[in-house]
Amino acid sequence: MADEVYQKPSVQEISELLRRKFPGKVDVTRTEERRVYARVDRDSVYDVCMYIRDNLTFEHATSIMGNDMIDRMEVIYHLSNYFNGVMIELTTELPADDLHVRSVAEIWVGGNWHEREAYELFGIIFDGHPKLQRLLTPDTYEFYPFRKSYKLRGQE
Repeated sequence: MADEVYQKPSVQEISELLRRKFPGKVDVTRTEERRVYARVDRDSVYDVCMYIRDNLTFEHATSIMGNDMIDRMEVIYHLSNYFNGVMIELTTELPADDLHVRSVAEIWVGGNWHEREAYELFGIIFDGHPKLQRLLTPDTYEFYPFRKSYKLRGQE
């Protein structure tokens, strides 16, 4: 009996599956060899991530990070499929006055630490996170050091 090899979806197939499954919610902006770049509606992040894990077999949240765009924040997710070496980069925008997005820590356990770090450095709140608190800085800090609005004492 010959061993069967299950082929994971290609970059083009992943792009098309995301477009069809989430019309108006996911915008695949470009692809490269082994890389898919997409923008996702903030309210759809959790559902898109569940689909990516369960249906496209992306086993790992390689990183989840914040990005300060001055007038808004972004959360950028790097999701990996080790079998075929493809990575999906999802980006979602958060308005400056509402820095909430649903946590994906229950989807990928490794996302727990990344979300805590983005909270500590940018003040992004991951709703439903099991332990959203600072990692390294004291709980008494009232600022987020990676925000562009942050100024060191003595700087004007």
